[in-house]
Parts: sequence; structure tokens; C-alpha cells
Amino acid sequence: MRVGVLTGGGDCPGLNAVIRGVVRKGVQEYGYDFVGFRDGWRGPLEGDTVRLDIPAVRGILPRGGTILGSSRTNPLKADNGIRRIKDNLAKLDVQALIAIGGEDTLGVAARLSGEYAVPCVGVPKTIDNDLSATDYTFGFDTAVNIATEAIDRLHTTAESHMRVLVVEVMGRHAGWIAIHSGLAGGANVILIPEQRFDVDQVCAWVTSRFRASYAPIVVVAEGAMPKDGDMVLKDGSLDSFGHVRLSGVGEWLAKEIERRTGKEARTTVLGHVQRGGTPSAFDRWLATRFGLHAIDAVHEGDFGTMVALRGTDIVRVPLADATAKLKTVDPKLYAEVGVFFG
Repeated sequence: MRVGVLTGGGDCPGLNAVIRGVVRKGVQEYGYDFVGFRDGWRGPLEGDTVRLDIPAVRGILPRGGTILGSSRTNPLKADNGIRRIKDNLAKLDVQALIAIGGEDTLGVAARLSGEYAVPCVGVPKTIDNDLSATDYTFGFDTAVNIATEAIDRLHTTAESHMRVLVVEVMGRHAGWIAIHSGLAGGANVILIPEQRFDVDQVCAWVTSRFRASYAPIVVVAEGAMPKDGDMVLKDGSLDSFGHVRLSGVGEWLAKEIERRTGKEARTTVLGHVQRGGTPSAFDRWLATRFGLHAIDAVHEGDFGTMVALRGTDIVRVPLADATAKLKTVDPKLYAEVGVFFG
């Protein structure tokens, strides 16, 4: 059997570990041949491939990014996209496809598998940790560690100048990175997309912190919104999946805090640094296990599924269920960490 592998959407620490796990077990135990598709769904759409064998995956475990490249190409919007993918898979004699990605990439895989009989197995990837079918996605732990280290470092400069520092982290619809890194880093305010925030309340928490002779750190997810306003957008452009570009709420909030409190405020936008570089030990472990179980699913013909973490076990769930809804922060969890605000 020849198996195709692709990585779609944003890059993420641990992608190479999945590829390595798939290829090592697939070659050594099942005798499969592998082909990598370049740049996400663009690869099968255009027939752009690279050979994957054991020498090709040596040494890639600690590397960030993806050796296959990635993109946000949406084949469902391309002219004759489905037909082109099926034709290219047939020409290349690819009999199964492993798609590694988040909501959008796996949503395409679910459609291909369910409606068009393309044999697909999914692997969940997103630093946002917002796929409801799995307890954790790889890439999340690395992003939280990077954000936490940044917050730790910013405490010292905030206290040196006695100013407010607003730290904007990633999180379009889910505040998992914000709440984990904010709590671990000792932030005084954490703002997430699931709970609209009151700017006056934020300013009250900031003022309270100054009264205790400490400089406040405010962690805000890029998708967080004020009660009286809309989402702050970088611009109005959309990607091929219809998503607007976020970022800007941190700068906007810092200006509001400075205007309302009279305290100097600065913004740090962590941006893509959260998903770049060497994956953490946990993400290498989880991504490797996902890869091993994904090729098992292919071998058993269990297509239309996604591998997922439940407790300490790797299980399989229907791809359609995996992308049906996002996993968001429970209000009870947000209330739990509120004791540290102010």
C-alpha cells in the first residue's frame, strides 16, 4: 500500500514527530510506501509530492514546523477540486491519506471521506487546543510554555518601570492558551474569547494591583472582545476558509487602560513565536503516539476517523464528530482562576 501524508493549516510544534511516527511504523511493521504532499491540501490538489522514507524522517523529531510545508488551501473552493484530488491520488497510486491539521484541514478530510469515498485518517493539530473530540492536541503544550516564559520575563520589566504590560496570545475562539499561561505566569488579569470583558473592571483590577505596589500583567487572547464593542481585527481580509486576521486587541486595550487610569501601558504581541521552534517533550510524546496510531487505523481500514487522546489512551473518533464543534473554556474554570485577578 502507498499512503499519502499532508500537514495543513498553521505550522505547529510536533508535526514532524507525527510524520516520523507514521513512516517508521508504516515501513518497519507494515511494509508500506509513503509519499508526502507539499503545502497542505495544495499538494494533492496539484499532485506536488516528496518521497517519505526512513532516511527522510531521521533527525526530525525535535524540529519545529513541518518538512512537508503547510498552507491554508481549501480544495473545496478550487475549480474541480475534489475531482483533481481523486485523479492525482489515482495517478500516484495513493490508496490512503493521513491528514494532520486542525478544524479546517480535518473538516476537508471529513468531507472527502464521508461524501467522496476518499480513504482518510485524521490527526488533530492545533496550538489552540480547541478540538472537542480530544483531551489535548499537540502543539498546545509548547505554546503554553513559550507564553508562560514570556510572561515570567515581562514581570521583571513591568515592575522595574511600574507600568502595565498587556500580553496578547493566540486564541481565536478559545482561550486555552491565555488561561493556562496566564495562571502559570501569575497574570493579574486574563481575558478570553468565551467571556466578554468589561474595560472598567479591567482598569479596577489594574488599579488594585498598583495599590499593592506591584505592576500588573494583563493576558488577553486575540479573540477576546469587550462587552461594548466588536472583535478587534488587524484588517478585513479573509483566508480561503473564511477566517479574518486577528491581532490588535492587546494594543487597543493598553491604550484604553492608559487613558482611563493614567498609568503607562505597553503591549507585547507574542504572535507566531508561540507556534515556532522546538516542541516540548510532551508534544513530541503525544505527536509520536498519534502518528503510530494513525498508521494503525490505515492498516485496519478504519477510515473516516481521527486519533484522539482520552486520559492516557489514544482512541479513534469519527472525523465528522471531531470537527462538529469547538472545545471552549468552561465558565466554571474561568471563575475558578478569577481569585487571582486584581
